[in-house]
Amino acid sequence: MNRRKFIQLGTVAASGVLIEENGLAADVKKPGSFDVVEATITDLQQAMTAGTLSAKKLTQLYLVRIKAIDKSGPTLNAVIELNPDALSIAEALDVERAKKGSRGPLHGIPVLLKDNIATADKMSTSAGSIALANVKPPRDAFIVTKLREAGAVIIGKTNLSEWANIRSTRSSSGWSSRGGLTKNPYALNRNTSGSSSGSGAAIAASLAAIAVGTETDGSITSPSSVNGLVGIKPTVGLLSRDGIVPISHSQDTAGPMARTVADAAVMLTAMAGLDARDAATAASKGKSRDYTKFLDANGLDGARIGVARNFFGGNDRVQAVIEAALTVLKGRGAILVETELPNAEKYGDSELEVLLFELKADLNIYLAEFASAGPVKTLADVIALNEKNKKKVMPYFSQELFIRAEAKEGLDSKAYLDALANNFRYSREEGIDRVMLANKLDALIAPTGGPAWLTDFVTGDNSGSSFTSPAAVAGYPHITVPAGFVSGLPVGLSFVGSAYSEATLIKLAYAYEQASKHRRAPTYAASAQI
Repeated sequence: MNRRKFIQLGTVAASGVLIEENGLAADVKKPGSFDVVEATITDLQQAMTAGTLSAKKLTQLYLVRIKAIDKSGPTLNAVIELNPDALSIAEALDVERAKKGSRGPLHGIPVLLKDNIATADKMSTSAGSIALANVKPPRDAFIVTKLREAGAVIIGKTNLSEWANIRSTRSSSGWSSRGGLTKNPYALNRNTSGSSSGSGAAIAASLAAIAVGTETDGSITSPSSVNGLVGIKPTVGLLSRDGIVPISHSQDTAGPMARTVADAAVMLTAMAGLDARDAATAASKGKSRDYTKFLDANGLDGARIGVARNFFGGNDRVQAVIEAALTVLKGRGAILVETELPNAEKYGDSELEVLLFELKADLNIYLAEFASAGPVKTLADVIALNEKNKKKVMPYFSQELFIRAEAKEGLDSKAYLDALANNFRYSREEGIDRVMLANKLDALIAPTGGPAWLTDFVTGDNSGSSFTSPAAVAGYPHITVPAGFVSGLPVGLSFVGSAYSEATLIKLAYAYEQASKHRRAPTYAASAQI
């Protein structure tokens, strides 16, 4: 298929073509039809309030795009499974709107979930693994319950790096044994990053309004950056991890992936909440907010922002993009403080140690409740199943991290406790907190990472440097916003803060977004613009 055809698909071509999806014909950009490309939650709600769009029609339009772009055409392979009840759910929400009015900003809005978030419906929750390919959890994850209560339409699940990228040191992000490889819509031979790979590609391509990703270290913010999105990794405990296939209770969190800061703020607000099943949420009592109230276009004026220079460098073209972003920040009244984030090199090894210890303990707990009817009950079972299905599961990379995790002792071991203490010491009090307090900062900024790399199944990911680990290890919030392009590939700017500073970061990120406007829809090019 030629480049022109890709561009037509990317913009939902302006012809009166009819495509069948689930037996229903949907107009593709006929006169008077609603164009979902780059449409925001506000756009969608305004159309539904005006009566020119319904939740059912909107869901149909996204299903058409999934068929045209994800399952054929560019074949992004971002959506691993569709919800067969999505249209009926949307129709019921339309009836409710007509009778009772709207529940709020997510009423009737189609949402995609990463396929490691449990849903008690006709879809599986597999973490991309054939081990869980037909496993249907007994109940929704807490955040899914919150989204349904807000009126969201769960339209499907997205592909991911298998087991959220904790299986091998030589993995290729965006690949899973159940879902195959997800492609980057900005250059189809480039990587989507991970592990929320499908969520990133899908929202960049407007296959839904918004998506949920999960992150242990970089799995929301990195795919958001390379797919030209806004991604929010919240403070650990702001959102419940109940019902999410785990890696680490010290670092795991879900978070929104969206095309705008405003949409991400809506979604974060809806998902936050106390949950007795996740003890970490207790610390967030009284700290969650309606984050849409912090969408202030003048939010940079007078803000003190630390420029974490030890996370710059490595790519002069990325450097140029971020230096231009600094000029925008200063132009909007921000006070930039040149600094470095201390001790960031002191928790690389101990971070992995903690992840391996907690993976073994946490995954076994998840499998016991949410996959009790499936073929695997423990991490050891997963390892054995993978080995038995080696040709399908391990054609490109192995499971050496799983094997190392299985060999770990319990969470009362000195090795684990020492590693965890080291992580928190150097990422928190002698890291982010130290530099922010010393300089009276509202946030730290740096490039989120480099542009998307070529997918390479021989050597694995080649992502280069990134700014994901400090906030991930500390359990602190991190927001990435589109900052520009390198050879047509998106690059993000990261805002990092202390615990529960989401409101401040959203204010800063929104003000930067509104001043810069770098978000641009993909063209589904075969390769980067060299």
